[in-house]
Amino acid sequence: MNILIRVLISLIFSMGLLQAVAFEKDVRSRTIKVHLSSNKPLSTGSNILMLTIAKDGKPSIGTKVTVKAFMPAMPGMPAMESKVRAKEMGKGKYQVRLNLSMGGTWQLHIFITPAEGKKTRVKTSLNF
Repeated sequence: MNILIRVLISLIFSMGLLQAVAFEKDVRSRTIKVHLSSNKPLSTGSNILMLTIAKDGKPSIGTKVTVKAFMPAMPGMPAMESKVRAKEMGKGKYQVRLNLSMGGTWQLHIFITPAEGKKTRVKTSLNF
């Protein structure tokens, strides 16, 4: 009986891990917190990122969000850039599809423009 209970608990725990997020990162500016996440590990090509944006601890609603991912030029390689506008999903959540054309370290700038107030830029990097 003990073995059966242990197996069931292990299965339940394993199912919870399957629902886990493959990529997560928190970024802050003075008053804005951005939580980045993806259901799949970041890879070359198209990647879907979810951004949860909060200003002063409250969900940012009705905000224009643009994400720019870029890799500066290096010897033998031109600069690369992907800039897209995020789609609002409600309750401070935004979805963006980024095209990362190669592995490495990408700089990420998130431009947040509320309906009223000034534009904010939050900077971070992605490495895969």
